[in-house]
Amino acid sequence: MTTAPLSLEHLIRPSSVQEGKPAVLFMFHGYGSNEEDLFSFAPELPQELCIVSVRAPYPMEPFGHAWYAINFDADQGKWSDDEQAKDSREKIVSFIDEACSTYGLDNERVTLLGFSQGTILSYSVALSYPEKIKNVIALSGYINESILKENFKDKDHSSLKIYASHGQVDQVIPPEWAQRAPEFLKNLDIEHVYEEFPVGHGVSPQNFYAFNKWLIDKF
Repeated sequence: MTTAPLSLEHLIRPSSVQEGKPAVLFMFHGYGSNEEDLFSFAPELPQELCIVSVRAPYPMEPFGHAWYAINFDADQGKWSDDEQAKDSREKIVSFIDEACSTYGLDNERVTLLGFSQGTILSYSVALSYPEKIKNVIALSGYINESILKENFKDKDHSSLKIYASHGQVDQVIPPEWAQRAPEFLKNLDIEHVYEEFPVGHGVSPQNFYAFNKWLIDKF
């Protein structure tokens, strides 16, 4: 399928479903990567799903893209641009609506799959707008509460389901940051799974098999 000129650049793999509106999985890559990275998973994911892999809006030098800036300052240390992250959260929400309308996708069966910075944004979108999202696959990321909508705790999260995983020796995002997610999600009554794998900042074959099986069970 040829991609339409929407607000964010993307790749698309059509669903095998011939009638009605297919369910959709949106992919959000990590810092400094692009829409081709996670799209390599597409051939192994359920054929019934339409897969849309999205490019982050902020280009980096000399290549790659980011959902928000991460700055490395000698005085302040490493810090993230939370305002830019909130802008990206809203860009993603708008893009989901846009893509579902343009490609004839089922906006009540939306799954988000993120890696690293893409996971941080996926959490932000789903926890801020749980009425729009059915499932989240959160790989090698964490929940940044400061980029959630202020009223997120007032929302009904009971229909949201989340699979989260992390590498036990991740040197980019400490495992303890990811390990806070289960308690956070439990307090919102969100059905969730959290697993760790003996890898660094990446997705092992065992991890892929686990989240793919989880995803198949949710449809």
